Amino acid sequence: MPIHYELGDDHIVWITIDRPEHRNSLDMDHFAQLRGAWDRFNEEDDAWVAIVTGVGDAFCVGADLKTYIPQVTAMQRRMKSEQTDVIDGYRLDDGGKAVLRGVKIYKPIIAAVNGVCVAGGMEMLGGCDLRVAVPEATFAVMEPKRGLFAGGGTTVRLPRQIPFPHAMEFLLCADRIPAERAFHMGLLNEIVPTEELRDAVLRYAYRITANGPFAVRKTKESVLLGLATDMREAYKIESAI
Repeated sequence: MPIHYELGDDHIVWITIDRPEHRNSLDMDHFAQLRGAWDRFNEEDDAWVAIVTGVGDAFCVGADLKTYIPQVTAMQRRMKSEQTDVIDGYRLDDGGKAVLRGVKIYKPIIAAVNGVCVAGGMEMLGGCDLRVAVPEATFAVMEPKRGLFAGGGTTVRLPRQIPFPHAMEFLLCADRIPAERAFHMGLLNEIVPTEELRDAVLRYAYRITANGPFAVRKTKESVLLGLATDMREAYKIESAI
């Protein structure tokens, strides 16, 4: 199974994309598996923090376009002809939910970026609360170079997460950005050697799990809901929470 889900006694879930032969790209089945992993994390009471990472030298490079585009196109046609939202257990929004677009997960998510993080991988990164990367990691919104639109949340989240000029450099130039520059742009919390990546993300996870889990979740909820509105409404949300 390319998507691994491991919940330990420490309340920390590891979600690992294990498709290194394709640089951890995802086709329709893998997107559905990844969505299922996030749904499981959200629902399990003992799961307090998730860490997402990849196997090999890539974190995630997004959709496996050679297989995913024909698959999703065929599925759209079947859904239209059969007038249904689900085909063989797959849904059209599996890709978006897999990269955390529009999901309501108020538990903390940490990205352990072990390598290349582009396209859908970059989109998923935007749904992660803390990000630690290795020096060799690179980051990019690659879609415009292929004449595509990055519809996994990056055009919405990135300008809210890092300074506007940096966000627009990512979105409009579509160039690969090395880890060191990404750190200085505000995209990352920390850069550590590859052999220290696991320990580094666990340190953040343990610092979080040392706190009250309900308080942590409601704090993230207040932040995300508040970012989606103006300050007056955000204060009302905060008071209600």
